Amino acid sequence: MPGTNLTRDEARQRAELVAVDSYDVTLDLTRGADVFTTTTVVRFRAAEGASTWLDLVAPSVTEVEVNGERRDPSAVADGARVALDGLAEENVVRVVADGAYMTTGEGLHRFVDPVDDEVYLYSQFEVADARRVFAVFEQPDLKATFRFTVTAPDHWTVVSVQPTPEPTTAGPGRATWSFEPTPRLAPYVTAVVAGPYHRVDGELTSSDGRTVPLGVLCRASLAEHLDAEEVLDVTRRGFAHYERLFDLPYPFAKYDQLFVPEFNAGAMENAGAVTFLEDYVFRSRVPEAMVERRAVTILHELAHMWFGDLVTMRWWDDLWLNESFAEYASTQATAEATRWSDAWTTFSIMEKSWAYRQDQLPSTHPVVADIRDLEDVEVNFDGITYAKGASVLTQLVSWVGREHFDEGVRRYFRRHAYGSTQLADLLVELEATSGRDLRSWSRVWLEQAGVTTLRPEITVDDEGRIASLAVLQEAPAEHPVLRPHRLAVGCYERVDDRLRRTHRVELDVDGERTEVPDLVGVPRPDLLLLNDDDLAYAKVRLDPTSLATAVADLPLVEDGLARALVWGAVWDMTRDAETPVADFVELVLRGVTAEQASSSVVLVLLRQLGSALRQYVAQEHREAVRAEVAGRLLELTRSAPPGSDLQLQLLRASAAHAATPDQLSALRGVLDGRAPLPGLAVDVDLGWELLTALVAAGDAGEDEVRAMADRDDTARGRRLAVTALAARPEPAVKEEVWASVVDRGDTPVVLQGAAIDGFTRVRDVALLAPFVDRYFDAVERVWAERTNETAQQVVLGLFPDQGDGADVVARTTAWLDAHPDAPSGLRRLTAENRDGVLRAQRAQELDRRSRA
Repeated sequence: MPGTNLTRDEARQRAELVAVDSYDVTLDLTRGADVFTTTTVVRFRAAEGASTWLDLVAPSVTEVEVNGERRDPSAVADGARVALDGLAEENVVRVVADGAYMTTGEGLHRFVDPVDDEVYLYSQFEVADARRVFAVFEQPDLKATFRFTVTAPDHWTVVSVQPTPEPTTAGPGRATWSFEPTPRLAPYVTAVVAGPYHRVDGELTSSDGRTVPLGVLCRASLAEHLDAEEVLDVTRRGFAHYERLFDLPYPFAKYDQLFVPEFNAGAMENAGAVTFLEDYVFRSRVPEAMVERRAVTILHELAHMWFGDLVTMRWWDDLWLNESFAEYASTQATAEATRWSDAWTTFSIMEKSWAYRQDQLPSTHPVVADIRDLEDVEVNFDGITYAKGASVLTQLVSWVGREHFDEGVRRYFRRHAYGSTQLADLLVELEATSGRDLRSWSRVWLEQAGVTTLRPEITVDDEGRIASLAVLQEAPAEHPVLRPHRLAVGCYERVDDRLRRTHRVELDVDGERTEVPDLVGVPRPDLLLLNDDDLAYAKVRLDPTSLATAVADLPLVEDGLARALVWGAVWDMTRDAETPVADFVELVLRGVTAEQASSSVVLVLLRQLGSALRQYVAQEHREAVRAEVAGRLLELTRSAPPGSDLQLQLLRASAAHAATPDQLSALRGVLDGRAPLPGLAVDVDLGWELLTALVAAGDAGEDEVRAMADRDDTARGRRLAVTALAARPEPAVKEEVWASVVDRGDTPVVLQGAAIDGFTRVRDVALLAPFVDRYFDAVERVWAERTNETAQQVVLGLFPDQGDGADVVARTTAWLDAHPDAPSGLRRLTAENRDGVLRAQRAQELDRRSRA
């Protein structure tokens, strides 16, 4: 694993030995571009004479003092840990070090804005990177109070957990901010953000009558694009919803939300100082789906102020206690408190799809995962921890009743505020309020991996009525656990040129076979939908009649959630090679325009269409199918309502697949204004998207990219230029990108992902063939030499999944066999990559047979 590991056993032993009271952290951020001074004074209790350690990843440690006794830093600090021995019952340890600024989005990230050369800093401490900024007992259950004192340039803004104090002068051009101590927190949810950030202030009244200050911040050069009032409106709605739902006032003194550059995640729930991916400041028009996603993210992080910050998991096994709950709560809040009332439809087609995909990988794991060390958790922020956990919670809510569930959560918060918990602590409260024994439920839903499949078995009599109907449940051989489900079965029939639900039955499904007697005698519907209303977590199959109805007439289904469930079922059947990919492609091309009321559904469908073309269409048919799809998408774009969200998304999709001279000419006409689309303005980001598509197809080159980069000399513009340049379909270009990213490793970290994106954006997969063996020769070295985030980018982004599947499977298997002792995180990602190719092979073979 890149970086330093910590095992669960080590953390448990240290927690038994140490009780932490407080940290005083002093940072001097005025020493230049490479390092800062960090001074930590930590007060804690321990057994007399005990030994332990503080975590500190720093290039140099200059002072270590234990209870007034100076220790030799070279003897006690190894660059990752500071050894402590001869401890007393009450201890004060002082550590002074040089901390290193990072450019990977970990620790204390440093960024220089190319627009005005201003410097911006922000911290990112999850999972275990507070130790890159100060000396700390780096584990979530060792909570303490934190007092931060920060010296920085006097024209900067400094933000932390507590309200920002008035600074005091610290010399020419320098000032010091001395923050009040925080409540008791886990180290990873503390924060320091500093720089000349633009700030918009607001406030709200909490349920306990307090005035809570609000702030929305971004870089000064992005201030004109910051729609702070929209962000504040969603925030206020979330506060009101959560304080009412949890019956507990917001637990911190203020709430700042900061959009920061080069962030390596969507957002981070630092207490009272949440950081977000800067792409959520929209400098160009984006699909409404992105605006909805930002709202859900805002509400997700706000939910963490209770789930995660106020009450924190004891160890990373229970990461789901943070993420699953925040995912569930934020979707509920979005649906009930904002204008996106169909948020559960978005959740179904987007989040649940992610969960089902993750749950079928060889690395799937229980919602409550077995996290042996930090390496395990680094690759565990996945569809199980987030989306499956949230899906399971929705089923639990239905089973115990929402009132009982909500009251159990309130009791959980009241009992464990500012403390640390594990699964059993939550189940105790839910059992008390619901009267149900949740141990057996927990065993099959939270402590067992895998997803089951539900199939309808239907017979029809001579009069066209259902003679028998059963729900068959199957479990994968690797995880042979059948689960109880509460679900609905819906019957949809053509009525007045619409597909309307005419019957609905809700029932409990358990075991291999469950009869549905209440639908016997009902006319055989045109579309039979298991798991109608999306109550259960299970893969669902359509019978042949229902599948044919879906392919022909899915847009006629009136209910958006029902359509989303059908989309999900057909996509899953495609991925499992149970239905030909051509059926899914046709379904999207005929049905996507019917989803224009839901930008998020359109976004997901067009992404899935791209995956289908890239992975599941047989290679010998791929070029022709891609050209046909691009042409039809272009036709749909031209007929879409002018200026609509649908028009924008269809244009972007058609650009991604355009290959023929006519298609490229049409894109060129939109880009240069010779053949504009009515109502559509080509802004800077759309311009980059169109140009990069032309570059990847060989219809534009370096000069055009350089010219656009000169016009858009911003941080985002530079990233987009790197992608476009790397997309040039020339062997020499691919060779240089590979050498820079992998061999030499001299691509700036913040541009690595952009370079990988362009490198893999090819029409002719033969361009990537020379790099298959080189990938497997390099991955172990890359994993060892780079930080976790940057190593994962390479391992996932450059995996050769576009070429000869059989060769790649054989090569991946050989690597796994030859590297049994490789770091577990690297082996996990490699096995997942192989599984994706195996799945693609099966779908491609079905595609060949269906076209024969």
